[in-house]
Amino acid sequence: MSEPEQSFVPADFEAPAPPETAAFRLEPLGARHNEADLAAWSGSIAHIRATPGFVDGGWPPPEGMSAEANLADLERHAEDFAARRGFTYSVLEGRGAGTEVIGCLYVYPSKETPGRVRVSSWVRADRAHLDAELYGAVVDWLAGAWPFDPALVDYASR
Repeated sequence: MSEPEQSFVPADFEAPAPPETAAFRLEPLGARHNEADLAAWSGSIAHIRATPGFVDGGWPPPEGMSAEANLADLERHAEDFAARRGFTYSVLEGRGAGTEVIGCLYVYPSKETPGRVRVSSWVRADRAHLDAELYGAVVDWLAGAWPFDPALVDYASR
């Protein structure tokens, strides 16, 4: 592991239970979300590219991607989660066992500034009203349950 990976979270770190509201819940992103994840972001490309934290970021690709390429991306995120290199969550609608993906959350070490944490999230265009609620829940969760100094977390405000 490189130095940034070693210092991102403690070696024995276990990701805290994610927040859940009446409108959404977070679940670690994985291959099981492929179809719903691909549908969620590919139907909201322009909206996501206009979301704070994604403007001029190059993602999502305007031309979309195949289900196979999306699956490879989800598997990479799941590997990062297991290795504690980064933490990606699907934002799922409502409480319970539903699997409708309405957004995504990424928590990774900053590539540009070692020691800082880069957080970004998006919601589908038809769930844009939940963007600020997701942002607030994540800010509170990171400050209260994660080992990061809040002053070192870069998360574009809503």
